[in-house]
Amino acid sequence: MSGEVVPVASIRLDVWLWAARFFKTRSLAKQAVETGKVDVDGQRPKSSRAIRVGDALRVQRGEEIFEIAVRGLSDTRGAAPVAQALYEETAASRLAREALRQRRIAERTGYQAPEHRPDKRARRLIRALGDLDAL
Repeated sequence: MSGEVVPVASIRLDVWLWAARFFKTRSLAKQAVETGKVDVDGQRPKSSRAIRVGDALRVQRGEEIFEIAVRGLSDTRGAAPVAQALYEETAASRLAREALRQRRIAERTGYQAPEHRPDKRARRLIRALGDLDAL
C-alpha cells in the first residue's frame, strides 16, 4: 500500500498536503494551513478539514502560488510521480508561476558575484557605509 492512491472518501488536509509533497513534514503543512497559506474552495480551513476528490485548493509556498484540483487521496508519502498524480494544477496557475520565475531570473541578470573576498580596507569601507559619521 505504500505510495499508492488509497480508495477513501476523504482525508485530512494537512496529511494530504504532506502526501502530495507540497511540504516536507506534516507539521509544516499544518502550520501553513493555520497561518492562512492554504484555501479550500475559497475558504480558510482548519488543518483537520476533510478534503475530497474534486476540491479546489490554493496553496502558497514561499513566493509560489499553486491553484490545484484534488484528483486522488493518499495518506502516505510516496515517490514524486505518485504524488503528482494526486492533483492537477490549473493552466493559469502554471503560467503565473512560470512568469514569476522568469521575472526573478531577469532581476538577477545584472548581478555579478565578486571574484574574491574583500580585503581589510574594503571591509572597513563596507562597515563605514552603515555609519555615515565614520567617513
